[in-house]
Order: sequence, then structure tokens, then C-alpha cells
Amino acid sequence: MNQSTNLSPKQQNMVVIAALTAKGDLQKLQPSISDGLDAGLTVNEIKEVLVHLYAYCGFPRSIRGLQAMMTVLDERKKKGITDKMGKEASPITSREPKYERGKKVLERLTGQPETGPKRGYSAFSPEIDVFLKEHLFADIFERDVLSYTERELTTISVLASIGGVEPMLQSHLGICLHVGLTGSQLEQAMALIETNVGKTEAEAGRAALKQVIDSRR
Repeated sequence: MNQSTNLSPKQQNMVVIAALTAKGDLQKLQPSISDGLDAGLTVNEIKEVLVHLYAYCGFPRSIRGLQAMMTVLDERKKKGITDKMGKEASPITSREPKYERGKKVLERLTGQPETGPKRGYSAFSPEIDVFLKEHLFADIFERDVLSYTERELTTISVLASIGGVEPMLQSHLGICLHVGLTGSQLEQAMALIETNVGKTEAEAGRAALKQVIDSRR
């Protein structure tokens, strides 16, 4: 468990990059990507953040973020800056069905067994349950360019920034706490969202975080 009260500089930049991409604020996003590279994020780590978030705010935002990053990298190259590419995702060698792999990833994230009958939206739309398990939690979360902690930090930054998805935000804030982020670190993430996105989004995020923390007492 990470008991630090502060997000690392790399984590802080991930929050800002994810939040601005989710809002589509390309004017602020480009310098934030440059700041992230200066803070030690590799090219592949930032690319992975931008790819990951499409699952939560859509391909259009993700692709626009990647295009903004391409512009930033071109400008930095012209200035003689060589950015570290970083590692690429390791190949998946498991022959286990993707649905089962996705279930196991979700169990590790939540600490809860994926057993019993489907409930809620999963029962209403079994198709989306398959897509979530096979694509989101297998295809995406199994990519080891980012850790589970970094992926969840990216996820809550997106959800808090787009707004109106508080139940899902609460679920992922709970996962953040389970995978090692602290309440103080999540408060810091909301402060970064307030500074870079807006007070309304941050306050809604803080309210969701309070509910999650209160439910654990």
C-alpha cells in the first residue's frame, strides 16, 4: 500500500492530461503533455493514458488527444529535445478466454469475486458485460505500460471531468483505494481537476470521494 499523502509528479501530470483530454481542452492539453514529458513520463506512458481513456469518454476525445501529442512531440523535436519512448506493452501469451482473464483482472481491482448471477445493467444487457470483461479489463487493463494504480487514476480523472457519472466514479474511487491510492492523494487529484478543469467538476468529485470514504468507516 502506498501511504504517501502526495501524488508523484508523474501521477499529477497523468491526472491533468487525462482531465483536459476528457474535456477536449486542447489549448491547455498541449502544454500539459509537455509538462508531463518534462516530469519524467515517457512517450508511451502518455500515449497509453490517452488510449486508455477512450473507454470512458470515447474515441473522439482520445484521438484528439493523440493528435495534440503528435504536435507537441514535433515541436519538442524541432527544439532539439529527445523524449524517452519508454517500454511497450508486453505480448499476452495466455490462452485463457478473454472473458475469464477480464473477470480475474476485475477481481484484483475490486477485491470482490465475480460470481453469482448477473445483476443490474449486466443482467439487462449481457452484451455490455462481455464487452467490459473482454475488452476493457482484458485487452486494455492487461497492457502493462501502466500499472493498475495509474489506470485507475486516469479513469477517475476522466469520470470526474466529464461529470454526470457519479455512481461509476464512486466505484472507481473505491478501486483506487483498494489498489493503494490514499484519500489524501485522491483529494489532491480533485484539486488538480479544480485548477485545470473547473470547480463544479472537482466539487462533484469530492462529494463522491466523501461518500466512498464514509461508507468504509
